[in-house]
Amino acid sequence: MQEHNEKDNLKDKVEDLKNQVTEKATEFAADAKDKAENFAGKTLDAAEKLLNDVFKKNKPEDAEFEEEKTDPKDIEIVELKKELDELRDKYVRLYADFDNAKKRMAKERLELILTASKDVLKDLLPVLDDFERAQKAVANSTDVNAVKEGLNLVHSKLVNTVTSKGLKAMESIGTDFDVNHHEAITEIPAPTPEQVGKVIDEVEKGYFLNDKIIRFAKVVVGK
Repeated sequence: MQEHNEKDNLKDKVEDLKNQVTEKATEFAADAKDKAENFAGKTLDAAEKLLNDVFKKNKPEDAEFEEEKTDPKDIEIVELKKELDELRDKYVRLYADFDNAKKRMAKERLELILTASKDVLKDLLPVLDDFERAQKAVANSTDVNAVKEGLNLVHSKLVNTVTSKGLKAMESIGTDFDVNHHEAITEIPAPTPEQVGKVIDEVEKGYFLNDKIIRFAKVVVGK
């Protein structure tokens, strides 16, 4: 009987302890829930404030910094500098092209002069050969007429050769004195009134090359 009572008492104590633990656990859980919700609310507020600060959702006057503004004058200066650099590069390229073209033209002109001289001299070589043969003939011949005929042939051949190259003799005797064509060596009394101011004699013949004067005629003018 006594043993039975002790077991009942022990059960009651266990039940009572169980109820106390359950009650305490419930209170702890409720308190923990409140604290968790309170903490979560504060955390959300802090996160929202942080996002607002990062993305600058505040009013402009509350912002910690202002957006940097670009001066239109600065943009214009940059564009002008860019345009100046482009023009400078273009000028340098044009100058280089011009310098190369000038050198090329000078070289071509020199080659043309050398080639032209070569062609003329080559065509004059047969005339030079004729003169050498004429000299030998004069030295070994006593026939004056034959010598004159040989010299006339050589002269005619020379005239034909230079004429084919564009050379033309200037006809001055009997024409009016012209400072653009003639160089007066001296003046003499005109034999007739009609010859006053005209070329009386020719000391050195003038020449044209392709209608351009290459040597003025040296003349005697009547006064």
